[in-house]
Amino acid sequence: MMTANEIRDSYKKFFESKGHAIVASAPMVIKDDPTLMFTNAGMNQWKDIILGTREPEPRRRADSQKCLRVSGKHNDLEEVGHDTYHHTMFEMLGNWSFGDYFKEGAIDMAWEYLVDVLKLDPKDLYVTVFEGSEKEGLDRDDEAAAIWAKHVPADHIINGNKHDNFWEMGDTGPCGPCSEIHLDSRTPEEKAKTPGRELVNMDDPQVIEIWNLVFMQFNRKADGSLEKLGMNVIDTGMGFERLVRALQGKHSNYDTDVFQPIIKEIARLSGMEYGKDENTDVAMRVIADHLRAVAFSIADGQLPGNAKAGYVIRRILRRAVRYAYTFLGQKEAFMFRLLPVFIGEMGRAYPELEAQRELIGKVIKEEEDSFLRTLDKGISMLNGAMDNLKAAGKSELDGAQAFRLFDTYGFPLDLTELICRENGVTVDGKQFDEEMRKQKERARNAAQVESSDWTELAPGEQKFVGYDYTEHECRILRYRKVTQKKNTYYELVLDHTPFYGEMGGQVGDCGVLVSETETVAVIDTKRENNQSVHIVKELPKNIEADFMACVDTDKRDGSAANHTATHLLDYALKQVLGDHVEQKGSYVSADTLRFDFSHFEKVSDEDIRKVERMVNDMIRRDIHIDEHRDIAIEEAKKLGAIALFGEKYGDKVRVVRFGPSCEFCGGIHASSTGRIGMFKIISESSVAAGIRRIEAKTGKECEEMMYNLEDIIKSIKALFNNAKDLRGVIGKYIEEHDSMKKEIEHFQAQAVERAKETLVQKARNINGTTVITAVLPMEATAAKDLVFKIRQAVPENLLCVIGTVAADKPMLSVMLSDDMVSGHGLNAGQIVREAAKLIQGGGGGQPHYATAGGKNADGLSAAVDKVIELAKL
Repeated sequence: MMTANEIRDSYKKFFESKGHAIVASAPMVIKDDPTLMFTNAGMNQWKDIILGTREPEPRRRADSQKCLRVSGKHNDLEEVGHDTYHHTMFEMLGNWSFGDYFKEGAIDMAWEYLVDVLKLDPKDLYVTVFEGSEKEGLDRDDEAAAIWAKHVPADHIINGNKHDNFWEMGDTGPCGPCSEIHLDSRTPEEKAKTPGRELVNMDDPQVIEIWNLVFMQFNRKADGSLEKLGMNVIDTGMGFERLVRALQGKHSNYDTDVFQPIIKEIARLSGMEYGKDENTDVAMRVIADHLRAVAFSIADGQLPGNAKAGYVIRRILRRAVRYAYTFLGQKEAFMFRLLPVFIGEMGRAYPELEAQRELIGKVIKEEEDSFLRTLDKGISMLNGAMDNLKAAGKSELDGAQAFRLFDTYGFPLDLTELICRENGVTVDGKQFDEEMRKQKERARNAAQVESSDWTELAPGEQKFVGYDYTEHECRILRYRKVTQKKNTYYELVLDHTPFYGEMGGQVGDCGVLVSETETVAVIDTKRENNQSVHIVKELPKNIEADFMACVDTDKRDGSAANHTATHLLDYALKQVLGDHVEQKGSYVSADTLRFDFSHFEKVSDEDIRKVERMVNDMIRRDIHIDEHRDIAIEEAKKLGAIALFGEKYGDKVRVVRFGPSCEFCGGIHASSTGRIGMFKIISESSVAAGIRRIEAKTGKECEEMMYNLEDIIKSIKALFNNAKDLRGVIGKYIEEHDSMKKEIEHFQAQAVERAKETLVQKARNINGTTVITAVLPMEATAAKDLVFKIRQAVPENLLCVIGTVAADKPMLSVMLSDDMVSGHGLNAGQIVREAAKLIQGGGGGQPHYATAGGKNADGLSAAVDKVIELAKL
């Protein structure tokens, strides 16, 4: 029986023998594409080729692509772990032809690989072809059906509808008919009972699609119409996990050697056995699947976070932690301990896992620890809500409350329902669903972008000239209208552009387009499909005019200097901290420099100074840029260029060297390091486990910062009569302040003690309860000390209410002895909330001690009396 690794290798070898270039998987996390967060299909990295904005050579390619489907149209997250074949992260085996072979070549090669190489039984294979669409004006794909007839009998060729057999990436873009290959892996008895063709696309877990051959012929426009692509494209995708399952004779993807080593390690660490209980089985499958998605994402440079792609990764990780917590009894970080087995299985095929092993482990553990703390808070909050329900004689939790638990603490509805069920409480699921619907609607409205079709003015591809020019003659090739959040702007593609489109952390250029009759402001430049897209608020009046494209050179020079400074910083950090330092992200604009890097402890002040000195030394040496454009990637590596994990490089790359600093880079740089002027680090902080962030200033910004510091020092000196020994004078003032503070605290403690003795002596007895009340001018900390001292003096049958005023702010403090809480059922938190209304405030606390602040000091006496009334002594 072939192992998973052997199957993956066999696929690549087969297509290599058919003249395909075997390419590395693109990163799972997509950068510089506003339409996608993650690679969710093998074709994502070839989008610009398909749309004709990049040369298609080599025309035949194949790979095993890491994919993630947990958001947007392709969202399988909730099915993961509950069935046998859905996954978040999965591998897509794919082969492509860009204007080379088409339907016959794709079908023949697929059949040869499955039947002749892998030895699958032809009787178990069924294929689908597009049945056509009268509405779209598309005929049945008779061409594909005729080719399939060479390989399979007629009853194994099945018509498929537009949903199943017309492949589209999204609402717009490349699309075309497709043929799916389905495998029937049922027992002989089941096959005899029901023909496999009747179960194709019927969600039978044993009759599943394993390969989709897409015949990309069209481009879907915004108005829904179809136009022919410039060339026919073959895009096939075979689910690797499903293929392994078929070849290893399993009925579940999770029973293959793709997942079993991880599941066995989960079982060993948790002390539970896989295959004995459905709940624990689902939990183990969820954890095994999600571990892969999170580990690969971190290796590709995406850390868990609170927005966009980072939030998706955090959500996946937290879902796994919830299952481990609820069904496997794991109350401490658990998933990071599975990494050695996982990386041992997949590290050879994907070396980034081994290279990033330490970082992946630290990030996952920190995220687990953090979420487990959050879970504890949420459970405490839920317990409080259930106590309040029972006290009110109710047994159903408000759906809005359940949604707040989900939104704030990551509690899914099923976890809330589980905990509630154990306590005899139900949850209003309909109201929860309504709150979820409202949130999704808000998010949709906030993110919705409507783009019209591109209006073509002239054929051709864009040429970027921004490395050499900041001004250049141009014409507009195409434009479109874009609406987002009720704001309308236009996107332009120029035939020649000096404008750099935002990419690699460097902001896009702005500037103007100038014709003989008008000037149009370019407010930003984005990168899409490997070309610069220029953003303007209004279209030129003469859209077909000749223009001069002029970049704002002040902003360009500022961002170029900051970008070059990040290269020098990267080099200096490696020299000072060690070779483990690796860039994990950056952002550079005209006035900002931010650099994220891998390092597992705070960088000391001494090392910060060393880095600054090294960077500034390279700046003073005024090292000129040594640029190598369009060189082979192997040649670039010989130059010593540093490649970043999580970046996809083509066959030709650009290398930028400044003395000892040498990196792959497509960005805009200063012509020499002297243009940076000066470099100063202003902060160093933690972003995530094992990731540090440096923010710095350069050039004019450094100058302004130094002037600000000088002004601050002058103003401080003026406060101390321009003392020559400023440090000594300030130190003396601090000593005197500390001494005076201790004296004040001593006097305050004496005052609290006297107040306690006086109030205890004046205590009233109401039906056996010692009642102590007062309104005093006193600070909040002193008031807290006072009520606790009173509680020590009167440990039983105590109700103490102290109103205090400090700086015109009233505060109410309520203290109860333990027997008043347990025996009389009083709750200081509930009482103080009600009484605080009289001082126009609110508060809360524990059952025995609570406080409330307010705005109306005149109502303080009435609030004190209200507490006594509410206690019903």
